[in-house]
Amino acid sequence: MATTVQQARAGSRFSTLDMVYCALFATLMMIGANITTFAPFLVVGGVPITLQSFFATLAGLILGARKGAIAMLVYTLIGLAGAPVFAGFKGGMSMLLAPTFGFIIVFILIAYIIGKMTEKNGTVKSYVIASLVSTVITYVIGTNWMYGAYMLWAGAPEGFNYWMAWAWMLGPLPKDIILGVFAGFFAFRINKILKINKA
Repeated sequence: MATTVQQARAGSRFSTLDMVYCALFATLMMIGANITTFAPFLVVGGVPITLQSFFATLAGLILGARKGAIAMLVYTLIGLAGAPVFAGFKGGMSMLLAPTFGFIIVFILIAYIIGKMTEKNGTVKSYVIASLVSTVITYVIGTNWMYGAYMLWAGAPEGFNYWMAWAWMLGPLPKDIILGVFAGFFAFRINKILKINKA
């Protein structure tokens, strides 16, 4: 009995390797937010295409719910502290009022949700489904947050309405679906190789 309790406690602690993994995914989020700096061709119609959703999804699938969410929380707190790690090299507490801040918050949520979805069912099918679920959650929460922000405090452009908010999201949608499927397959293979403890 004592041994079981000790093992449970050990599994709940963060090891040095866990901290390294969390720091790694927080760093990947920083790079993914501003990937157009290194790949200018990813700017489509003046809108930068980021890889944040992709890396947030991988964090949940590879690290699990708790560690994946913590990695995304670390990224968020670093940005709010003032480091220019959000898209467009933005940062600081003013981002709390940005219309796109809902997307940043949702990264923490999706990492946790899809991590939970795959912790007990680690098949490649479950990984791909979880990745696509994360895309749906990101778009639903992020787009509605953006719409609400523009209508309540951010100053909506002339003629802006709910359907326009969704129309803006049609550009990156195919990319996010494709990357979501790829993330599922990729994370499944990585977990087979690394066998990370996702407790």
